[in-house]
Amino acid sequence: MLGLELIVLLGVAVLVGQVLAQRFGVAPPVVLLVVGALLGLVPAVRQTQLPPEVVLLLFLPVLLYWESLTTSMREIRSNLRGIVLLSTVLVILTAGAVAVAGHALGLPWGPAWALGAAVAPTDATAVGVLARSLPRRQVTVLRAESLVNDGTALVIFGLAVGLTVGEEHLTLPHVSALFLLAYGGGAAVGVLVAWVNMNLRRRLDDPLLGNLVMILAPFTAFLLAELIHASGVLAVVVSGLIMAQVAPSIIRAEHRRQALAFWPLLTFIINGALFVLVGVELQYALRHLNRSDLQDALIAIGVVSVVLIVVRFAFLFSSAYLIRVIDRRPEQRLRRISHRARTVSGFAGFRGAVSLAVALSVPETLDSGEPFPDRAFIVFVTSGVIVVTLVVQGLLLPGVVRWARLPRDTSVDEEHVLAETMATEEAINALPQLAAELGTTPKVREWLRQEYEAHLATVRAKGTGTDDDHALLHNRHYTDLRLALIAHRRATVVRLRDESQIDDTVLRRLQAALDGEEVRLAGREQVE
Repeated sequence: MLGLELIVLLGVAVLVGQVLAQRFGVAPPVVLLVVGALLGLVPAVRQTQLPPEVVLLLFLPVLLYWESLTTSMREIRSNLRGIVLLSTVLVILTAGAVAVAGHALGLPWGPAWALGAAVAPTDATAVGVLARSLPRRQVTVLRAESLVNDGTALVIFGLAVGLTVGEEHLTLPHVSALFLLAYGGGAAVGVLVAWVNMNLRRRLDDPLLGNLVMILAPFTAFLLAELIHASGVLAVVVSGLIMAQVAPSIIRAEHRRQALAFWPLLTFIINGALFVLVGVELQYALRHLNRSDLQDALIAIGVVSVVLIVVRFAFLFSSAYLIRVIDRRPEQRLRRISHRARTVSGFAGFRGAVSLAVALSVPETLDSGEPFPDRAFIVFVTSGVIVVTLVVQGLLLPGVVRWARLPRDTSVDEEHVLAETMATEEAINALPQLAAELGTTPKVREWLRQEYEAHLATVRAKGTGTDDDHALLHNRHYTDLRLALIAHRRATVVRLRDESQIDDTVLRRLQAALDGEEVRLAGREQVE
């Protein structure tokens, strides 16, 4: 029964936290952390611990898969070198620097490296907050970094935990083989799962079955990779990136509509629950630390937070100058970003869901049956570092973005207008031939031509930015009237149901059609 109670409490905590965040204009993760800390005061909640493996397998695949599906592959290809450096070299340097700091504060080397691996990767979901204030290229690099760096961090974490519990031995060939297996095996599994996914999606007509395959894909990729000791994170990311490229041509519209209604809600709940769990874990770890350990842990939180920021800034600036010295090609000059933009990237190194999942996956005991050394300390420090990065950097970042005065990125809007204009123009040109092949009557053909030409005029008006254009005014009047008519039709259908002239089944069928039409019309002027 406790499991059901925990689910309800987590759901209510996410709901309350999000409502309070919107009400007071505070970043939702900060409020969720506070709610989680208060929830941790309940002894039954504080004592409930998910198995370490479940935390990684239950939360990470869904978050990583959705981030992969919604990331720009073109921008990844054009910024691949920087992404690789950030997601491998920076993670190793960060984990090492934190491990040295942790060892200097009294941690054995194994737990110190485990702590370093937990806090080294940045959080992919936190970057979404920046999407509207940063250029697309910078956002893509940050998101891609946070997707791939999880794999590097987990390899380091596996080595640290394995050495501590007595399962691993540390030699250069062994470590090299682990990294090769992690990345090569993870990528291979990701390709395999994507290939199976593609073939199944081509053959499945039922949207429910198609989206069941979509839900199974990240878990399957993660599980298969873990079975061969490869990177489950990389397997999920590779699978998601491949599906993002092929999905538009093989997945039917009704499948996509259902997925777009389900996945954002799922990732929203999981993200919120994880931040609540950070607050709960703070209480849990706090109860397992005596006064002396608590003082050391608070000092460690401050030291580790400073180390993370210093290492990230040092790497971002030093690697840029090093690349400029080595690579003097003209195309390399086009990839350069300003120091102000690089400073913003430095402040965007939030820690979040991945760090918490890694810290919680530290095993309870060693092979000998003894407790894992300083596990509560690692969890508490990791949770504290997440709080610091979210609160401190989150509060500073808006000011840093304003200071940076980055140019507004209009490329997405421009490409949207280009694509919609060309698609509509080519549809109008193909209309006579298609109408002839289908035997469409001249009246219907003329009606469609007028509708498409009106839509084309609206798109072109949006592209010029003239809000008072006659085409835009016509489109707004058309949309407003259609929405009013839909509301009137819906009221009529509900009245017929209330008068028992139609059944609820008929109501739901008509309501679904009206809802689809309303959502389409309401989103006519929205550009994602």
